Amino acid sequence: MKKGIHPEYKKAVVRCACGNTFETGSVKDELKVEICSECHPFFTGKQKFVDKGGRVDKFKKKYGME
Repeated sequence: MKKGIHPEYKKAVVRCACGNTFETGSVKDELKVEICSECHPFFTGKQKFVDKGGRVDKFKKKYGME
């Protein structure tokens, strides 16, 4: 590897929207994420279903599923 052209790799703090924080390695000092392993449905086993604007109802009505 050539010297002087690579960014410095250091410890970074990752902050999730749910409030969870943890450390990892990165070239940045701080990373902000929307979802992490503490709040992701795959890891928690809880599914969050949000129907925005009635899209599910609109689909069911369109295809006669109600």
